[in-house]
Amino acid sequence: MTVLLRLPLFLLLMGMTSVSMFLPAAYALAIEEFHDSRSFFYAGIIGLVLTTLIAIAMANREHNKSAMRQLLALAAGFLLLPLMMAVPFYEAVRTTTFDSAYFEMVSSFTTTGATLFDPARLSGPEHLWRAQVGWLGGMLMWVAASAILAPLALGGFEVTAAGEPGQAILPGVARSTTSNPGFRLMRSAEALVPLYVGLTLALAVMLLVAGDTPLVALTHAMSVMSTSGISPVGGVENAPSGMWGEAILFLFLAFALSRQTFSSDTRNERGLYYDAEFRLGLLIIIVVPLVLFARHWAAAFDIGDEQNALAGLKALWGGLFTAASFLTTNGFLSSEWATAQDWSGLSTPGIILMGLALLGGGVATTAGGVKLLRVYALYLNGQREIERLVHPSSVGGAGLLGRRMRREGAFIAWVFFMLFAVTLSLLTMVLGLYGLNFEQATVLTIATLANTGPLIDVAPSIPIDLGLYAWHAKVILCGAMVLGRLELLAVIVMLSPESWRG
Repeated sequence: MTVLLRLPLFLLLMGMTSVSMFLPAAYALAIEEFHDSRSFFYAGIIGLVLTTLIAIAMANREHNKSAMRQLLALAAGFLLLPLMMAVPFYEAVRTTTFDSAYFEMVSSFTTTGATLFDPARLSGPEHLWRAQVGWLGGMLMWVAASAILAPLALGGFEVTAAGEPGQAILPGVARSTTSNPGFRLMRSAEALVPLYVGLTLALAVMLLVAGDTPLVALTHAMSVMSTSGISPVGGVENAPSGMWGEAILFLFLAFALSRQTFSSDTRNERGLYYDAEFRLGLLIIIVVPLVLFARHWAAAFDIGDEQNALAGLKALWGGLFTAASFLTTNGFLSSEWATAQDWSGLSTPGIILMGLALLGGGVATTAGGVKLLRVYALYLNGQREIERLVHPSSVGGAGLLGRRMRREGAFIAWVFFMLFAVTLSLLTMVLGLYGLNFEQATVLTIATLANTGPLIDVAPSIPIDLGLYAWHAKVILCGAMVLGRLELLAVIVMLSPESWRG
């Protein structure tokens, strides 16, 4: 274990990626897909040999002494590891280009879930590999959030942290054993990886009982835990488990609303019910479907179907599940999502789903987007400003943490919003140069920056075919997905000379 801690983080991720290739290889062998099995097995062996040789060459060097170096390794992982992941996928599919395979792996690893391939075009092992890559990306974010991002006050932690973004919270003990980034990473992995694996297996077993096939159950379980939205059957609306499967998935989407649902490393002694992110997420999940239901029910009067209670309940469930799915940036549509349109004759604007994906889930979860904690900080700040307008001499309470969130936290949240808006605008204009109209460019931008790939198919009036665009357009979208996963503040910190001094 001590030897592993001395290795660079990127090298450890290379080794894990290589080992993970043996699962789709074994599955392909079991179902007699021998070409797929050879592709994944040989790529895994070559990756392990390469990783071992590099590890031996670097065994006598000291590494993992700086949290900034680990942040850089994390960024390199999201950019470079998909090159390694794309090799067996490219060899297995055989009818695609390497840039398309790389796009698919970046999309999966960043838990975006945008795809260039129709589900019928890929085999079972290839679907499993896509879901597995997304699952590994989600697990990496669970661990990296507490081991890398939290000590640097990044990834949403800057809203409540005492330090400025990019500065270690415990600078006085930065070289001690207990605060060594390598040991911190190992402690986080020991605490969170078994839980992540256990929850995934539990969800897969529940879906099996509900009627899904083993591949569909495992893939959807991985996709929900990682919020990647990857499916071998084109979404949960096509899964054999039906509404019962959706109900099970709905419960597990809660793990993307707040880190308090699975970890206590962000202290909240009052419990989950009092967690601001969790309560705000529940409020949005309840209010948005009710508003959509009221809209469709009012329209049902025009066609004389307002008394169809069963259609109304199905429409309400479809809105509830879909709102939770897109708020957590998973992107699965309910099988009853279209029922509301059939009931009232009105379609649901895609901008609602885009808005939910932009808000995103909880800080330090697998969800993308702006994050609920930043929205809550701005709400507290606005509430306090209104109070001061009414009572200028009033004194705000809520304790030290509340005051921090209302002032410095709200300020840095506003800075993040502005950076996000500027990035969204610039990327939309760049995509416009490739011939996309305003709607298509906006949907692609939000889908990639918020890591919600299924938006590309459901939000625009006409689905966007990404396979028609040149390789450099795909590279731009890959960069946007990585930027959305790491967040712009982390990139700015990595580029800032002040962050590397000392």
